[in-house]
Amino acid sequence: MRNVVEQASGTEDQAPGAWRTIASFQTYEEAEAVVDRLSDRGFEVDRSAIVAQGLSLVEQVTGRTTSLRAGLSGALNGAVVGVVLGWLLGIFNWAEPVVSALVLAFYGLIAGAILGGLVGFAVQLSTGGRRDFRSVSAIRAERYDVMVDESVAERARGLL
Repeated sequence: MRNVVEQASGTEDQAPGAWRTIASFQTYEEAEAVVDRLSDRGFEVDRSAIVAQGLSLVEQVTGRTTSLRAGLSGALNGAVVGVVLGWLLGIFNWAEPVVSALVLAFYGLIAGAILGGLVGFAVQLSTGGRRDFRSVSAIRAERYDVMVDESVAERARGLL
């Protein structure tokens, strides 16, 4: 536990039913391992929490989006939805379920691709160039505090 930082602040320790930080870590996995260790040693883990501190939203830009790319992406998404819906509708035809399911899945693929492509293209055009990029968002924390109920904090520290 090289990243453990004990906290001895005055305000958290005062009120009854308050939480006390018993350890802090740089990664969630390390904090999770401590709670797991407490559980293995018989501690009432329902009186503990892992609290992320210093949160930041990080948006990683993954590429440029053009109207053509948005239309192709919409077509692909629409095709998948169309195939699934067509197959589900066709499977309930009791006379010839396999044939009708495959035919309706094919028609769903075509209709979904056309409709999805048009919607994707139109939505991208409607933004007026305000967001011509793709990205992936993630929330990151500076540290993860393992906190326990004030009344059991000393017992939890002893088990660590």
